[in-house]
This record gives sequence, structure tokens and C-alpha cells, in this order.
Amino acid sequence: MKLLENKVALITGASRGIGEAIAIKFAEQGANIAFTYLSSEERAKALEEKLSAFGVKAKGYKSDAGDYAAAEQLASDVAKDFGVIDICVNNAGISRDNLLLRLTPEQWDEVMQANLKSVYNLTRQVIKPMMKARSGSIINLSSIVGMKGNPGQSSYAASKAGIIGFTKSIAQEIGSRNIRVNAIAPGFIETDMTHYLKDGGGDKWFEKIPMQRFGKPEEIANVALFLASELSSYVTGQVISACGGMNT
Repeated sequence: MKLLENKVALITGASRGIGEAIAIKFAEQGANIAFTYLSSEERAKALEEKLSAFGVKAKGYKSDAGDYAAAEQLASDVAKDFGVIDICVNNAGISRDNLLLRLTPEQWDEVMQANLKSVYNLTRQVIKPMMKARSGSIINLSSIVGMKGNPGQSSYAASKAGIIGFTKSIAQEIGSRNIRVNAIAPGFIETDMTHYLKDGGGDKWFEKIPMQRFGKPEEIANVALFLASELSSYVTGQVISACGGMNT
């Protein structure tokens, strides 16, 4: 039997990068996938087809997780279309890197809404049916930058550090209902968000990584699979650093 057989997973920001890798990994393991995207409907349709090829149900929803009303509607639509929500992966996020003196209030607010408020918005929605079912797994994508900080990334680091505090608090609130809440803190992963780092002098970054390479989205997806499945049935309130040793 597959690890997520007949489970329903809702994954935000899944049309590329880490989110797409998680969606594919979950579908391989038997989960039906609801996912969100913001821009490219073409990419979303392509992902639907890719996921459906595993014999599971897959549907993309154009939705902004940073908007509370949109998140509320999304959770309602997914519950209507899929019946339940067993797993929620809060993956949607952006970066607006700049030194603090150049970082505008608008850029700060944009990052907080997309990265942190989105986690609050969707978690608040999915815990309702999960509490009724007395079962569920919520996985929040933080970052190694939220644990260590990084020059020029104060807004991103603050949003990702906030996710860690949120994760630990909610895990304590709803643990008695058999709902697990954990976070993953990826290091530098080969995605659209980090290509400029690698292209602009990857060797400099490799010096900071004991494993001497950037990670792959599939390697983060493997951690998410562990946290989504019953393999982690007694794991909650934790932050797993998948960073090639940067946080050692």
C-alpha cells in the first residue's frame, strides 16, 4: 500500500519548484491533490495532467493564499470537490530581497502577506474539518534563513521565522485532536527563486554548505512525504532543517 493512499492533500503554490515536487511525490504515493497557483493557468493544467497520470484526482485552483477571503473560499471549494482535507502544505511564498534601508514598506507588507499571513489564513480554515475528523497533518515551509538570518533578506527571514513560531504554537493547541503541525526549513534549493545565487557565483555559497551543493526540490518533497504520512505519527511541533548541513 502506498504511504498516502486515498488521502487528500492541499498544497499552495504548487505550479513550480518545491511545491510542484511535493505534489508529484504525494501523487506517486496515492494522494489526491488540490493545489493553488497564481499566474500561469497553462502550467497548472500541465501539472494536473502530470498528477492524474498517477491514477489520482488532481485539480488546480487559482487562488491567493495571502488573501483571507480567498483562502476561505479555497478551503470550501476543495472540501466540496474532494470531500475532505487530510494534509495541508503551506508552501506559497515570495522574496523581495534588499538591504533594510532600501526595503520599502510596501515590499515588507507584500512578503509578510504572501509568506506568513497565508499560513495563518489557510491553517485556520483546514483545522476545522481536521478537528472534526480528529486527524490531519499540516506542513509549513519555512527556511534556513528564518533560523539563521541573511543580509539583504530581513523581510524574508522575518516571515519564515514567524512560520516557525506559528508552527510550534499551533502544534500545542491542536495536538490533542491528533493533528500534527510541523515545518521544513530548506537551505539553498535549485528553484527559480535561487537561480540567481547559483548563476552569480555558486562556489561562494557552496563554501557555507557542508555537503558542497544546492539541494533539489525532490529532496524537500521526501521530507514532506515523511511528515504527511503515518511514518511521522508521533512527530509534531518540529522544524526539520533540510539544508545540507548549514544549520549544524
